[in-house]
Amino acid sequence: MTGRSHGARRIGLLGGSFNPAHDGHRHISIEALRLLDLDEVWWLVSPQNPLKPEAGMAPLATRLASAQRARRHPRIRPLAIEAELGTRYTVDTVRALQHRHPKTDFIWLMGADNLGQFHRWRDWRKLARSVAIAVFPRSGYGRSALTAPAMAWLRRRRRITAAPGHWNDWELPAIVMLNIRLSPQSASRLRARNPDWASAPKL
Repeated sequence: MTGRSHGARRIGLLGGSFNPAHDGHRHISIEALRLLDLDEVWWLVSPQNPLKPEAGMAPLATRLASAQRARRHPRIRPLAIEAELGTRYTVDTVRALQHRHPKTDFIWLMGADNLGQFHRWRDWRKLARSVAIAVFPRSGYGRSALTAPAMAWLRRRRRITAAPGHWNDWELPAIVMLNIRLSPQSASRLRARNPDWASAPKL
């Protein structure tokens, strides 16, 4: 039996600063829609990532606007939901979304670079017990993702499957590493190329 028979919406959650949003975000979102059989991907534009410095962070409204421009897909939805909910940590955001949308199944989407620091997230084990996790490759992070401290705990719950679309039938915690084409884009490269991106006039 697949998750589709449950009748629940299936939503991928991609959190981040989106400082700025770019085609790399769009690429993994479209792949998530396809591979995980999702109805939508929600981009959760964070007011301020607790693990990132405030210096160099564009205002939330500017980053949300960049996400609206970059999404270019009807089933990708940029949201400033954490500002609305008043949550700071992913574990609290996911819990609030699950409470608000009881007929929706959520899966957390992250890049391999974030898996490398997942053990630093607030209550990361609790988060992994509440939502399935799909990890997408990032250039230069393949080995470090597999040897990340959090993987010492998650490794036995790794799903190696040809049918990741069945994710909402998995017993939690559950993590799957998806093999997709790498995107060369990153927000840090875009900022290095154009440090004044946030103040540039929008066409």
